[in-house]
Amino acid sequence: MPVSLTPKKARTSWPIYCVESGALARSGAGETALAWAAANGFSGEPGKVLPIPGPNGGVAGAFLGLDRRSEGLGALATGTLARGLPAGDWHFATPLDRPHLAALGVVLGGYAFTRYGRKDTPDVRIACPTLADAGEVARVAEGVFLARDLINTPTNDMGPEAIEAAVRKLARQHDASVTVTKGDALLRENFPMIHAVGRAAGEAPRLIDMRWGPDGAPKVTLVGKGVAFDTGGLDIKPPSSMLLMKKDMGGAANVLGLAHMVMAAGLKVSFRVLIPAVENSISAHSFRPGDVLKSRKGITVEIGNTDAEGRLILADALAFADEEEPQLIIDMATLTGAARVALGPELPPFFTDDEALAAELTAAAESEADPLWRLPLWKGYDQKYASKVADINNVNTDGFAGAIIAALFLRRFVSRAKSWAHFDIFGWSPVDRPHCPTGGEAQGIRAIDKVLRDRYR
Repeated sequence: MPVSLTPKKARTSWPIYCVESGALARSGAGETALAWAAANGFSGEPGKVLPIPGPNGGVAGAFLGLDRRSEGLGALATGTLARGLPAGDWHFATPLDRPHLAALGVVLGGYAFTRYGRKDTPDVRIACPTLADAGEVARVAEGVFLARDLINTPTNDMGPEAIEAAVRKLARQHDASVTVTKGDALLRENFPMIHAVGRAAGEAPRLIDMRWGPDGAPKVTLVGKGVAFDTGGLDIKPPSSMLLMKKDMGGAANVLGLAHMVMAAGLKVSFRVLIPAVENSISAHSFRPGDVLKSRKGITVEIGNTDAEGRLILADALAFADEEEPQLIIDMATLTGAARVALGPELPPFFTDDEALAAELTAAAESEADPLWRLPLWKGYDQKYASKVADINNVNTDGFAGAIIAALFLRRFVSRAKSWAHFDIFGWSPVDRPHCPTGGEAQGIRAIDKVLRDRYR
């Protein structure tokens, strides 16, 4: 890890001056440092780092540009320090408006995916800002890093079997239990759509069920889409659309990252994680356009497109989760390109008909700098996925409102839970940003964690 938080300021530590654009003179730095900034054209641009030279070729400190008025991810701009500071001990010399996020940004920005090789990076140690809790930062960062690592791992090392192994590893860490229904047992146990989607692949499809916490506590269930790779099935994707399909298990990865946060916090919940893990592959056993599948809930589904497979496996898992009548079900999935067209890669939509939960999520997204945006479960679109031969089709025919249609499809499989929310995430950062490099990304789980902590700690 190129950067670490230390519990207190080292005896010899260099200062970090956080400055807003145009306010360099108020940074508290000396005249020599200000002259250096001016000579280098540094004016406090958000996310920019400028080391300040010291005597004998050493370092005397650094400037960091921050925009305290920025929304969304701006509060995590301290992440650039992980890649912009020379090795050594550092501390913030400027008061911080949101110290917890400043500390979290530092750690998140230091992430590197090292499974297949490690690049040498400077050993940067930054004192945890006053009023920030280093333990809480570590708890959250560990969940984010777990999600990133799982998404970044290519499918040859992260198929359904490896997803199961990751769940079992997390369960051992937190003394949780795991049961798995695999292969043809899915048919015997009434998970026909999970079986249909995954039966063409070399590794058997499975439903992974992890449980933790006392039985008498409020029931909270997470469901994550675990499509290890999505060819599109017989409605095969073009090569350009397959390049990032290792991330199609991003819902499962995010759910597991959130699960770590929940269990590490010791929340007072009866906690469950369900992950349907499959590979949507092509063989003589592939499900086909025009097939009609019977779901666990009894709803029959006509297959209009085999590339809309995620909602099929989620439907069986959601119906299973719903049978226990939990207080809350949350599902996360890299489900639709329509969500990206509507809101782009940085702003995942969520759907719920629980107004109180929606308000809590919106507030938490702001306070945790973890952007989310609510989209409607517009009932007027219910008929868009009608079928002439089955109860419903798995796609709509006109191409409009794809993210809403997918959410409405899933909503049909939840009827007993007190509350439900669906998150259509991208699970990927297409460019380097201060708090994360290009690659797999956790989205929404820090905000959800805040809601769950406020409700159940």
